[in-house]
Order: sequence, then structure tokens, then C-alpha cells
Amino acid sequence: MRPAPPGQIPSGAQARAALRRWREVLAGLVLALLALWLASATFGVTRWIAAALGALGLALAFAATQRLRFERGGGGPGIVRIDERRLVYWGPLTGGAIDMGDLARLDLDPAAKPPHWLLTTLSGEALAVPVTAEGAGALLDLFAALPGLHVEAMLAALDRRGGAPVTLWRAAAPARGLRLLS
Repeated sequence: MRPAPPGQIPSGAQARAALRRWREVLAGLVLALLALWLASATFGVTRWIAAALGALGLALAFAATQRLRFERGGGGPGIVRIDERRLVYWGPLTGGAIDMGDLARLDLDPAAKPPHWLLTTLSGEALAVPVTAEGAGALLDLFAALPGLHVEAMLAALDRRGGAPVTLWRAAAPARGLRLLS
């Protein structure tokens, strides 16, 4: 659904869609405001509980804002499904599955139409997933769990238009000289 042009009041359907999209951010902010009011109206232990609830509300609003920045809308080519830590992509021309434990590198190709996540396994197999694929919004949680990945850097790269592929994460090199005990 397209936003209303500048200076024009959005229709009821557009307003409902905007509220639905921003509901998690609004819920976090409402919780923070209620906690602020409670903290100002009480004392003692209740004030500390209200402060903790306020911090929780701000954290929820921050996480929801990151999710909004990550979402690129559906309707793109293919479908993404995640089961445990296994990413499955069914595309019109390609597809595949990758266990996140086998992931060696995560790149973003902003020049592709639409931009694509490029996932490379330890064995060298690659999977390209459009950022607009149906269900691709769930990839944020999967990628955020990668050790050492900087979510803000990933979101900044996602906002870029064009350019060369960007490496967002690489698996740590295995320690040398260590043996597994069996």
C-alpha cells in the first residue's frame, strides 16, 4: 500500500496499515511511558520496578525499530522458511537449504535486483536469497544470533543503494593444533 502524498491526509486503510506496522514500537513506547508515570507517582520498591519496566519498554521499542528497518516487504521472488537453525529458500529459479552451523560467510549484494543475501557454507556452496522474498523478515533473528555480527552495520549496509557486495560476517577460523577427544 502506498503512503499518502505529502500534504494529503491518509485514508483509513492507510492509517490502519501504518498503525499495524508500527504496533510493536508503539507498544514499547506506551509501556515506557506508563512506567515513567508509575515511577513518578510512587516510591520505594515500586519505583524500582517501574524503572525496570521502563527500561524493558525502551528495549522492546528499540528491537521493534530494528525489525522495521530490516523488513523490506514481501512479494519478492521465492519463499524463506526457517526450522530451528536451518534456512530453506524456495525460489522460482534457484533454491536450497543451509544449516547455520555450516555457514562460513554472510554477504549482502545491494546491486542485485532486488538486493540479495549471499550465504556461503564451509564447503563452498552458496545460496542467494532476495531480501524481499516472502518470509525474509525472519532472517533478522537468524543473522543476529551469529557470533560477532553487528546488527547496526548490517542494517546500514541494507540501506545502501548499489555498490559491491559487502561481507557482513565470517566464521572464526578454527584453532590450530587442537584435537577433539573421543
